[in-house]
Amino acid sequence: CAAGLRDMAVLVLLYETAARVQELIDLTPSSIQYKSTTVIELCGKGNKTRLVPLNPEATGIVRNYIRQHGRLDADKPLFVNRRGEKLSRAGIQYIVDKYITIARAQNPDMFKTRITNHCFRHSKAMHLLEAGVNLIYIRDFLGHASVVTTEVYAKTNPKIKEEQLMKNS
Repeated sequence: CAAGLRDMAVLVLLYETAARVQELIDLTPSSIQYKSTTVIELCGKGNKTRLVPLNPEATGIVRNYIRQHGRLDADKPLFVNRRGEKLSRAGIQYIVDKYITIARAQNPDMFKTRITNHCFRHSKAMHLLEAGVNLIYIRDFLGHASVVTTEVYAKTNPKIKEEQLMKNS
């Protein structure tokens, strides 16, 4: 299904790039640089841009979406709705809600709390932290102005708290 491929590309990019929803909606095909490692240029708060690497699997999904949906015009929105208009925040949340509903139908114990667009960003940050990635790199990846903002993730992870306590006691 054509919409399914678009939705997969949206969900993959939300997680893999840890993009804020506005950054995702503002993407155009020219935001993607295909090199030895694919890089996506995100324009965030305060018009600051950052380059985020994209793994080969995610690159394949996005390339496939662009090709199958004819999203080749460099300066047009990468993601559009059925009317051909740029997706909105509500449109992105609709996609997230749609797949959360499907997952819950298959397993009612999944996702007891509401999952928002921003949950993908938080999840990626926590997974990077759990993988031992330095907070400075995570700060840059997320586009935070200060590492203090990024430290919130370290403070909320009980496993990391315990490891730090053991290391420093």
